[in-house]
Amino acid sequence: MPLTPSQESLVHTWIGDASLVADMSWNLDTVVLHVRTATGDRIVKAAGPKAHHHLLREIAAHEEAAQPLIEAERTGRMLHADADAGVILLEYQDGILVEGSPAEYAADTYRQAGELLRLLHGQASRVDDDLEARENAKALAWLDRPHRVSSTVADEARRILNAAPARPARVVPTHGDWQPRNWLIDRGTVRVIDFGRFAWRPPQTDLARMDARQWLIAPGLEAAFLDGYGDDPRDDTWNLEKLRQAIATAVWAHQVGDEAFEAQGHRMLTAALTAF
Repeated sequence: MPLTPSQESLVHTWIGDASLVADMSWNLDTVVLHVRTATGDRIVKAAGPKAHHHLLREIAAHEEAAQPLIEAERTGRMLHADADAGVILLEYQDGILVEGSPAEYAADTYRQAGELLRLLHGQASRVDDDLEARENAKALAWLDRPHRVSSTVADEARRILNAAPARPARVVPTHGDWQPRNWLIDRGTVRVIDFGRFAWRPPQTDLARMDARQWLIAPGLEAAFLDGYGDDPRDDTWNLEKLRQAIATAVWAHQVGDEAFEAQGHRMLTAALTAF
């Protein structure tokens, strides 16, 4: 999806003439462009209708929660944003994706990731009386969409979700997709990208992606992360959270045709149900 004419015009008013360095789009209704301007490299991120809510979340993250990471020089500053047009301009950050690099299974990467997540989580907290009920309802709604989850597994997941207590939850600013595909490594320093799933949630929710993949492959990474974070934020709703994230992963990945991620979602479902 290229930039729309209105998005392109808006970006031009922000940065003037620019040359394209790389198209880093994920082909999921969001364009991510690395561009070079007279004043330095920038990231242009623009969303189509299906991804507009993710862009709004990213804008909210920069307005509400990204400042500690910016001050630590661990994420790029948002320079311009137009929510109606669905486009933002960010500072460019040096580095390569941690995912797929040797840093993906290096303990120091996770120690730093823990420290950075603590900066994000530690800013503020509040109580959300209805969050657990909303999250259970969302997971049940995912199961009403097209998916390839077996009827037996889906029925068991529904039973657990319908029986789960809906008590108040302590929530903090969360990234929503905290894992190596959203970290950069630059000469040993970890940086953070993509706040498109930002929201106020229980802190344990940001551990689920790592728990489902890298920590299974190299269990020592979990200890390194918790050392950096400072404690373990997981509580007795952890298995329920893993079940909800597993459902969302399996169903969403099926809808967008990402078979590898869908398979991960099914593995997550099996593990979550086994834990119950």
